[in-house]
Amino acid sequence: MLKVTGSAMPGAPSLMSFTVFAAGEEDEPTVPLNRDDLSLYTTPQQKFRYVEPEAGQLEQSVATLRKTLEPYTLWCQDVYGNIKPKVQSVIQRGNDTYAYLQDPPKGFYPRAGVIGATGVLGLFLARRSRIKRAIYPAGLMTASASLYYPEKAAAVAKSAGDSVYDWALQSYLAIEKTLRPGKKAEKASEDKP
Repeated sequence: MLKVTGSAMPGAPSLMSFTVFAAGEEDEPTVPLNRDDLSLYTTPQQKFRYVEPEAGQLEQSVATLRKTLEPYTLWCQDVYGNIKPKVQSVIQRGNDTYAYLQDPPKGFYPRAGVIGATGVLGLFLARRSRIKRAIYPAGLMTASASLYYPEKAAAVAKSAGDSVYDWALQSYLAIEKTLRPGKKAEKASEDKP
């Protein structure tokens, strides 16, 4: 017969230490047992082993789909990263234009009307020719805008002139290099003696 001595409170055994006596035959000396030695208070050691669950058909299909679409999603993310700043700048320009048109300078709308009317006149004059449809309206609108804004027109003409000159010079050098590749070699051989 086993006799467990301790406190009468249920939570107290975990807080206090007590002695457990095992009653056996009278001849044996009384040997105290620990609470962990009794099978009543111990749980058997269990060996758990983690087993990876097998992927079902749905999981395999989703994995295959993800692997197939991965290059396209990366491409879309790259395109989005490139386009996002441009879209934001367009939105900012639209907001700035809206704010400008809310409080325009004096005489802005009549000037804009005249410039727009010259563009329509250019379309009317450029009937039956695709090249004229591009050149006449743009030329007439540029001319009328330069009458209203001469300082800005001069600045644009100067920068455009410089750009055209640089482009023409680069084109000339590229054409010369392509058409006469041996000319530099001949001059180098003549200069050496």
